[in-house]
Amino acid sequence: MKARTHIALATVAAISAAVAANAKPISRIIAEMGLTPADFEVVNATSTAMLSGGSPSVGQERAWVNESTGSKGTIRVQAVQNNCVTLQHVIDPEGAGQTREIRTRRCKDANGNWLMAP
Repeated sequence: MKARTHIALATVAAISAAVAANAKPISRIIAEMGLTPADFEVVNATSTAMLSGGSPSVGQERAWVNESTGSKGTIRVQAVQNNCVTLQHVIDPEGAGQTREIRTRRCKDANGNWLMAP
C-alpha cells in the first residue's frame, strides 16, 4: 500500500511539474478531456499495469473502461526509447460525443517504477 501511495504521489508530482510549465492544473486538463478524476485513476492504473508486465514494445495495447462512469479508451505504446515510453491514449469520455487523443510519456526510475515525465 505504501509503495502504491508513493507511486501515485510521484506521478502527481511529475504531472504537476509538467502542467506548471503550461500554467494549467491537472484537474483542469482532466476535465477538458472529459474525464472524471475516477476515470483518470482507471487510466493511470491501466497504464501502470501495462508497463509493469515486462519490457514494453511498440504496438502493445490495452483497453480500459470505468464501469462507474461509462468512459472508456485504449492505451497504445507508440515509442520506446531507453527507459522511457510514449503512450497514445484514445479516450471516449461518457457523454462527450467524440473521442479524444492525447500522448503521455513515462520513464522508469531507479526503483523500476514508471513515472509520468514531461
